[in-house]
Amino acid sequence: MPEQPPEHRTPVDPWAGVDTGGWDLPSAELPPLPPTLDYPVPPATRQWSAPPVGTHPVSPPPIGTHPVSPPAHQPPPAHQPPVAYPPPHARPAPPPPPHARSAPPPPPIAGRSAAPVRPAPPAPVPKQRRGRGPATPPPGREAPKGYPPPRPRRRRRRWPWLLLFTLACCCGCPAYYGLPISSQYPASAALPEQVADLSLRQDDSSAETAKQLEREVRQEHLLAEDTFAGVYRTADGKQVTVFGGTGFRLTPEADADEEITRLGERYALEASETVRTGVRGRYERCAVGRPAEGEVVVCTSVDHGSIATGVFTRLSVADSATLLDTLRTQIVQPKQG
Repeated sequence: MPEQPPEHRTPVDPWAGVDTGGWDLPSAELPPLPPTLDYPVPPATRQWSAPPVGTHPVSPPPIGTHPVSPPAHQPPPAHQPPVAYPPPHARPAPPPPPHARSAPPPPPIAGRSAAPVRPAPPAPVPKQRRGRGPATPPPGREAPKGYPPPRPRRRRRRWPWLLLFTLACCCGCPAYYGLPISSQYPASAALPEQVADLSLRQDDSSAETAKQLEREVRQEHLLAEDTFAGVYRTADGKQVTVFGGTGFRLTPEADADEEITRLGERYALEASETVRTGVRGRYERCAVGRPAEGEVVVCTSVDHGSIATGVFTRLSVADSATLLDTLRTQIVQPKQG
């Protein structure tokens, strides 16, 4: 007998004859489900068309409120004009409740077209400053439409300041250092007969002393143009010996120190003192000496046009310096022109 296919065989119950009565288990009863509430049916809406171009778009409803749909579209009667509704922006929107300010915006309602997007306002054109011409774009960028092409930046000229500095250096420095020279050189020398209470001695001893001093001045100062020497005495016995010469001197301060050093051994001079003359370019030194004849004060005054040295007896250093200034003012006269 041929074997039948499985779909033609008689089904066999595998649990036939088995006692299955003890398999019934008690089941726990679940609480009944609550009744389902019916969702309210929204009212009928009418087709809404977009506002004409140029009008303000309709502002969305406040957050947290239900949008109110307008009634169904009904054409107005033929004998009545269409009702003019106020523009959307004229109707004030109620303020949103405090609890709904952070809620997300409601989804768009089906069947209503999206509000037109308002175009962004044009960028403001910068104001032009009066008298400076139109504004130019920043350097390194292409000028936008409506702007003039960028002009090259004008370089500041610094030559006036450089010229002034050069003139100050070329004219100011020579004028500062050349004014004392021009006012002190050239000069001439002549011994007056009377200076204050001093009288020029004309005896043979005084004349011989004056000639010896002139020879020494000529030997020590080879560039001297003129030399002078004389012996003055007061009525009370004070004696003053003055000598020197005229000629150009580039370093009068160093020449004053050298003159005091040259006379130091003859008059046994001590350390020299600097005396302020109050004249720019003139330097004076004084020192106390103790030769065999007695105590003396030696002062020398040097400027760019002359040198004058005095040997004073029975006078202090300050009085000797003052008297030497008086003598050289009367003896040495700068040449004008």
